[in-house]
Amino acid sequence: MHGSDDPPTTVEPPTVARPTTSTRDPGELGRRLGRWLAATLPPGSAPEVSAVELASGNGMSSETVLFDATWQESGARRTRPLVARVAPEPSTLPVFPVYDMQRQFRVMRTIRACSRIPVPAVLWSETDEQALGAPFFVMERVTGLVPPDVMPYNFGSWLTDASPAERARLQESSVQVLADLHGISRPVERFGFLRAEQPTGATALDAHVTGQRAYYDWVSSDGIRSPLIEAGFSWLDAHRPRQPGPTVLSWGDARIGNIMYRDFQPVAVLDWEMAGLAPPEVDLGWLIYLHRFFEDLATAAGLPGMPDFLRRDDVADRYWRMTGYRPADLDFYTLYAALRQAIVMFRVQRRRIHFGEAEPPANPDDMIMHRRALEAMLAGTYWEEVG
Repeated sequence: MHGSDDPPTTVEPPTVARPTTSTRDPGELGRRLGRWLAATLPPGSAPEVSAVELASGNGMSSETVLFDATWQESGARRTRPLVARVAPEPSTLPVFPVYDMQRQFRVMRTIRACSRIPVPAVLWSETDEQALGAPFFVMERVTGLVPPDVMPYNFGSWLTDASPAERARLQESSVQVLADLHGISRPVERFGFLRAEQPTGATALDAHVTGQRAYYDWVSSDGIRSPLIEAGFSWLDAHRPRQPGPTVLSWGDARIGNIMYRDFQPVAVLDWEMAGLAPPEVDLGWLIYLHRFFEDLATAAGLPGMPDFLRRDDVADRYWRMTGYRPADLDFYTLYAALRQAIVMFRVQRRRIHFGEAEPPANPDDMIMHRRALEAMLAGTYWEEVG
């Protein structure tokens, strides 16, 4: 299903950069964090905040502020390295319509309490915007390595420099994160606050797709719409699995760029703003396709990439062996992942146009960086082409 207008053939890695244009000053943030801690900690704590830094890592979500906090505790001055995740400023044209920091805080706290998944300890959540100008939460800082988005990790990074055995260990342990996450018992009861409103008889998958359609409607609310994305939704309606898998806690942004590793093992699983309730394949499809997204960029740039890493059949097989559940309908779920990514890219590119970083194309579908891949998926030829 190829359009009549050819999309751009050049690769521009900066388009996959984190689209956050912060106007926050680190010095002012430190002063405000100090005042907030003084009001939050017990009397006599005398907190001091230092080494404030705005992180420039992966993701398209809330702003990450690194800082050290020292306060009086148990008769001694103690310093703790911390992280504040702060909702983005409206003036930066955020990628998503809502940044519910309290919701992320609850997800992380509950996961940590009922599983072995290495989610950083969350300490405080602040909903009052007066403190930093936006809601935020604070968590402990973990040290490790994250596969970079810019340049993409398969363009040349500590991961491409690793041995085959080390990459295999990272892949295995990353799939294990999903196996452990989806194995959390009583997900609907524990994470009922994530349940979306849905008509009687609708499945968790129906609710998830409905949420993505609402997101697309928000992105295109100015009237500029994507025929390709709309064709994708029509395809989803025509090919919806009759019996979706069990409802589990879904990470929503399940990709290795949201995991911090040490010795090729996860030590921190991050970025829970897209968490919800869905079949396991929603996360598996996202994990598989987001690597393919970078692989297609590497191929277009004439780079070797990592074609033997996170292959669809390998991921599905390992997940089955870990859980006893065999993933199904992966053609549907990987296309769904590509469609979700298309909506994000549609928003990101329009954001770049707004800030004068790009020119508006004649064909709106050219704002979708992986247009050809999504077209090939709709035509049923993508996986034959990539092997």
